[in-house]
Amino acid sequence: MKPSLFGSQVLNSVIATLVGLLALLVKPVCAEPLTVGAPPSLRAAFSEIGPMFEREYGTALHIVYTPSKSLLREIEKGVPIDVFVSAGVKELEYLHKKGLTLNGPTRIFTQTSLVLVMPADSTAMLLSLGEAVANHGTRIALGDPHTSFLGEITARELTKRYPNYKTHSHILYASHSDEILDLIRRGKADVGLVYRANLINTDFVRISDEHPVSTGVQIQFGQAVVSTCRTSLRTVAEQFSDFLMTPRIESLLQKYGFDLPSVRQYDYAREAGTRWLRRKSESVHRAVHVTEGGDKLSTRK
Repeated sequence: MKPSLFGSQVLNSVIATLVGLLALLVKPVCAEPLTVGAPPSLRAAFSEIGPMFEREYGTALHIVYTPSKSLLREIEKGVPIDVFVSAGVKELEYLHKKGLTLNGPTRIFTQTSLVLVMPADSTAMLLSLGEAVANHGTRIALGDPHTSFLGEITARELTKRYPNYKTHSHILYASHSDEILDLIRRGKADVGLVYRANLINTDFVRISDEHPVSTGVQIQFGQAVVSTCRTSLRTVAEQFSDFLMTPRIESLLQKYGFDLPSVRQYDYAREAGTRWLRRKSESVHRAVHVTEGGDKLSTRK
């Protein structure tokens, strides 16, 4: 017996409701967290970026905050890091030349600069980097060139300008910017050379020298999916890499004291943004619906 029009409509409505509920219940969530290796200087920004990605892609992130040089050594040992985010591009370019990046060359997504800082409550006059180096009584906290890009670029720039700076009797070395700031906070150092972006949420220091090195020295932050990425997470890793290249993440990073890259990679940004919009559009239109006849289900993509 042919069902009544009313009965058919009710049945169709029930089916559509059940299918919609099922779609919500079976929303794909990656069981394994994506491991991202990143420098400590990105901790504040990633505390907002990470949850954004987790909500939109249904994938948990495990972010390991370690200086870039140390992360490179871990990757070479085979430690399962899926996406490598580096302060400076040297380590990433090294991996790319060895064929150890999986989604092309280094993708530069933000940058910052170097500043000399001192305690905010200090009564001392502001010092330039040159004055701090010349005064052997000033305790200077610097990045360790053996563990971080901050230390490497600091050593390179100081060697150019002050070839004998290592003879300074009160140089203190730290693994990364956070440790340098901690030395100043605890009264162990008088000044320190750090990334400008590290100061966005720091109220116990002030800038003593805005341009301690050449204004042309910019610290670019790059990222790539690397060879230690687990096969099951390759797609998610590339999604995270694309996510970092979108204009809204560039804007968010500026809130945390970072700058737009001086050389914009428009191909990456546009490509990543287009893919993100396409995925969002597909997720909205991928709805199961019932045709007007009431007997057939189809999927609209």
